[in-house]
Amino acid sequence: MTKLIQNQNIQPKKPLFLAWLQLRKERARLLVAIAGISFADVLMFLQMGFRGALFSSAVEFHNSLNGEIVMLSSRSRSLISLDRFTERRLYQAAGVAGIASVSPIYLNAIQWRNPENKEIWDIYAIGINPEHHVMNLPGIEANRHQLRQPDTALFNLGSRPEFGPIAQQFQAGKPITTEINERQVQIRGLFKLSPTFGINAYLVTSDLNFLRMADFRQAGLLDVGLIKLKPGADVQAVLAELRSRLPNDVKVMTREDYAKAEVAFWNASTPVGYTFDLGVVIAFIVGAVIVYQILYSDVTDHLPEYATLKAIGFRDRYLLIVVFQESLILAALGFVPGTLIALGIYRITNLATMLPMAMDLGRIVFVFVLTAIMSSFSAGMAVRKLQTADPADIF
Repeated sequence: MTKLIQNQNIQPKKPLFLAWLQLRKERARLLVAIAGISFADVLMFLQMGFRGALFSSAVEFHNSLNGEIVMLSSRSRSLISLDRFTERRLYQAAGVAGIASVSPIYLNAIQWRNPENKEIWDIYAIGINPEHHVMNLPGIEANRHQLRQPDTALFNLGSRPEFGPIAQQFQAGKPITTEINERQVQIRGLFKLSPTFGINAYLVTSDLNFLRMADFRQAGLLDVGLIKLKPGADVQAVLAELRSRLPNDVKVMTREDYAKAEVAFWNASTPVGYTFDLGVVIAFIVGAVIVYQILYSDVTDHLPEYATLKAIGFRDRYLLIVVFQESLILAALGFVPGTLIALGIYRITNLATMLPMAMDLGRIVFVFVLTAIMSSFSAGMAVRKLQTADPADIF
């Protein structure tokens, strides 16, 4: 190393070149380090991707609602943990100043028979009033007049394959009739909602058709009430009035708070959110251990050279910068392939599960920062041995 420094005329203010030369000299070790960091980055990207897909898919229904305020039973916790309330509460709300309209929504899992192989799967049915603009989804708005007819429904484009090739057959112009709770139903249109970690597919129908299909449900007991305000109405003032008038067997909230409550349920009330957070931490630790082993081996192998540099006047600070720069070079080199691999896995996962796995710039930046912190932490652990390097002890 001393000869190399003499030949290249490296000065203390230029440690980056020395850091790169040290890494390049041991090509096998460099490749192992890049592979290890890439592996840790892929793990972090996947955990964050699944976590993001969990939350974004869980609130697609909530964000599609065409109304400012939502009414729920006070015992409801999430879309998969609902309780019912009487429709009288919703129509009581209709008399509050500032409210333009109210719409009942029925939700329930019902049995769907795959028309191809006759297998039965649970599908999540949404019953709406077809005379009202309840959901801001193009497929529903364009086809809700079809739901006025008995035993008709709209099928979800985002459904998983086990429900049958409904979308492909419908787009090919084939009539589709299947059984829902042993009742013949015709599919009259398509819409798009992503499946969630608790719901594999959706079906939209009218409130009357819903009660025919779900004959175990009692009319007048709702799952969600949608409240649309008049233009210019104060949302918070209407909410305060509703809360003062209605009994405590129901709760009202803004549509945005409804979506936040769903995310909070999955993040705090189920082990799923915690599992993905823990996965990111484990990936961080795995990457840190790999980088530490690589840098520690590098420092150990070059300890005589480092001691020589100290003997000829290089300060500890310069040598520490060299090691930290090695760690950051490794972080950058490992991050690029890790990101590309994660993008490929995101695409494969999306095609296989229909979950909304998507990369965004914020996640890329966050994982890069985590990678830099991970590598710097490992460098800080590895340089402890370098600080003790004494030429008198080594030679």
